[in-house]
Amino acid sequence: MIAEAIVEAAVREGHEAVFIGSTKGQDRKYFEQDSAFSDVYFLETTGVVNQKGLQKLKALYKIFKAFLRSRRILKEQKVDAVYSVGGFSAAPASFAALSLGKPLFIHEQNAVTGRLNALLKPFAKSFVSAYDESSPIEGYPVKEVFYKTAYLRKELKTMIFLGGSHGARAINDLALEIAPTLKQQGIKIIHQAGEADYERVKEAYEKLGVEVELYGFTKELPALIERADMAVSRSGASTLWELTTNGCPAFYIPYPYAAGDHQYYNAKFLVDNGMAWCEREGDGLNSKLLAAIKEPQLEQKSQKLLEYAKKDVAKQMIKDVEGKVL
Repeated sequence: MIAEAIVEAAVREGHEAVFIGSTKGQDRKYFEQDSAFSDVYFLETTGVVNQKGLQKLKALYKIFKAFLRSRRILKEQKVDAVYSVGGFSAAPASFAALSLGKPLFIHEQNAVTGRLNALLKPFAKSFVSAYDESSPIEGYPVKEVFYKTAYLRKELKTMIFLGGSHGARAINDLALEIAPTLKQQGIKIIHQAGEADYERVKEAYEKLGVEVELYGFTKELPALIERADMAVSRSGASTLWELTTNGCPAFYIPYPYAAGDHQYYNAKFLVDNGMAWCEREGDGLNSKLLAAIKEPQLEQKSQKLLEYAKKDVAKQMIKDVEGKVL
């Protein structure tokens, strides 16, 4: 999602951009068929941090091979600068940039700095983070559509459940538990259940007799979020800041196994400023969500989100690159 926001801004400013990602994860799903990048490359890499023994050596070997391929890509494309968002898929191109003397820029998307970004931070021309007071740029880059469609939520008429493209069983189960109550209150439901859990969730809604707008995976989230008055979601950085920018208050349920518990700290940043709700996975989520729904704070939280959201962050990131490279 950060890559989408950055390339959108880069193209508007008259630049060409290429994407180097991984055959693993979501990269192909987002960029293989349709994107603003002039070229996209998906290299065979896997995560290293959670691997052990032989598997770790295999993962490192894949990243080394991808590093060599990335060097060739940067040379062939005559790349002037590289922007990394961290994670194993960003490692090959990041190290390739440094090995070739290409300027490296980093965006840290979470409240807890990832290992790759922490390692490369001293070598970066700029280190941008919405959570770091020393960041040269404030805010988080999201696609322009989230600014254009932002508005003040005043009344809860539609709730969106975001389990992510892979799904989140805890959120899916919570949606099914609370669906009859939402139906009684006349609240419409939009639900992205994830492809793996889609059929189970679809069947459960049918048994409940609850009408729902259900998706496995969709790239139309901006339009769905625009229609929602409140969200229930994991607190991955991109989704969190898209909801924030659009003024949509959210009840966050952090993924409990995220590295460094970063999803909890992402959400805590908003909760501490009176802009969101956040609860850990576990018993009682149903009653806690119902309590949040009953609170007369929807409009207040939405107003705070709109006031806090920073515009043109991606454009500022591109201008920062221009100022330090071109």
